[in-house]
Amino acid sequence: MKKFFLSLLCLGLITMSCSNDDNDPVVEEEEIENPEEEDIPVVIELENEINDFIWSAMNSWYLWQDEVVELSDDRFASQNDYYEFLNGFSTPVSLFRTLESPKDRFSAIVDDYDILFNSFSGVFKTNGLEFVLTRPPEGGDKVVGVVRYVINNSDASTKNINRGDIFYAVNGTELFAQTDVDGNITNSNLDLLNPDTFTLNFADLTAEGVVPNGFNIELVKEEITENPILISKVLEVNGTKIGYLMYNSFTSNFDEQLNTAFSDLKSAGVTELVLDLRYNLGGSVQSATRLSSMITGQFDGELFAREQWNSKWQSVFGFENTFVSDIDGAPLNSLGLNSVYIIATDDSASASELVINSLTPYIDVVHIGDVTRGKNEFSVTLVDNTTQQAIFAEGESPSPIPFIVLGGQFTTVEDSNPNHKYALQPLVGTNVNADGFGEFTNGLQPDFLLAESLGNLGQLGEQGEPLLDLAIEKITGVTGKSLLIDTPENLKIHTISSSNRLKPFREVSNYDIKK
Repeated sequence: MKKFFLSLLCLGLITMSCSNDDNDPVVEEEEIENPEEEDIPVVIELENEINDFIWSAMNSWYLWQDEVVELSDDRFASQNDYYEFLNGFSTPVSLFRTLESPKDRFSAIVDDYDILFNSFSGVFKTNGLEFVLTRPPEGGDKVVGVVRYVINNSDASTKNINRGDIFYAVNGTELFAQTDVDGNITNSNLDLLNPDTFTLNFADLTAEGVVPNGFNIELVKEEITENPILISKVLEVNGTKIGYLMYNSFTSNFDEQLNTAFSDLKSAGVTELVLDLRYNLGGSVQSATRLSSMITGQFDGELFAREQWNSKWQSVFGFENTFVSDIDGAPLNSLGLNSVYIIATDDSASASELVINSLTPYIDVVHIGDVTRGKNEFSVTLVDNTTQQAIFAEGESPSPIPFIVLGGQFTTVEDSNPNHKYALQPLVGTNVNADGFGEFTNGLQPDFLLAESLGNLGQLGEQGEPLLDLAIEKITGVTGKSLLIDTPENLKIHTISSSNRLKPFREVSNYDIKK
């Protein structure tokens, strides 16, 4: 209760000081009370609606939602508590990172979903140079880039650059990267490779190590669409027709072209297949299912992989994906094989690993190369759209499907929030094969270990390329000359990073949800 003395007290003091009559009555202080005021509750306003979208989407869909304290359903006692929490983050990215589980290595956030959707279609900005970053023979913190291949119709394809070429610097500055015991980069200047235009400084591999050779080539990035089918051909070795397919991304837009490539292999009468996924970081799960069905064909309708979502969505989306026999009604050109030779390395991940793991219960899968990346989760694309409703064979979903944009009917952002274009690509589930196995976060171990090496890369798809030679040896017993070369340990390529990993969202695996 507030009491107001001040004005009346001042009046009394003035009266007393102005009067000389000691008999004047003393003016007593009088307390005048205001009507009691009611406490008005404080209402916290949300400062950034994007943060609300991020928390709500992650709370609903995230694979580890029940393990992240900040995503708990009872985390906040009131809307004020919730808004106060969200307002504590200066950027959407900082909130997103706070909500991630320590187990998460691959979830992503983007401020423009068009970039994300383009990447899933094989559309991205690149100069066309595909490379791996590794240590030079002399070791230390220095980094050299080794050209893997050049994308057709790119800027690099117009320059004199070939597989195996080595660069050591960008714009005259030598590359370096410091790493921890697990190989994670802790400090580097690899961001020199980020700008749209830069000049690479090349070197030769000599007995003394990597020596600059004076060749400098400027490269310019532009938006192009990469066909993931780099090479498809038939090799005949000792009377055996071997199909060779180098497939660099599971891009569903190219599934029909993939089916055509298998038609050509089938018409050629191949009896063996070498599937080269060494630089394939993944992509569409649907494409992985279709590819595996093209390799086989005799398992139509049988279990390919079983989905495991979080507890909120398992009953809705926990389907069993099966081998298929068509693409939207067009028959698959399946080879009916009982074995397949798959080249995979530490730059093979996600859908690539899914193919290896899900084929293993059915046919003989011979893994040649190196330990894979170890990504056994899949993700979905989430945009700020609370109006979408999924329709299933059994009827409508139990509730609106918030924030989701996927395959089938989920292909539009028409009703999404017009105030921003943020999108999330969080991990939401895992797949297990028909044997119930799906835990390979440490990567899939090769049956025959062989790393690529400086000075002995060979040409992709040609005999004389060591990993292909090893596959051919296991098929025919013929040992290629490249396998007779003794490679010193300091010439073996151990990936620090790569053009693959530097591309936006190349490491996410987009799930095509079933209706």
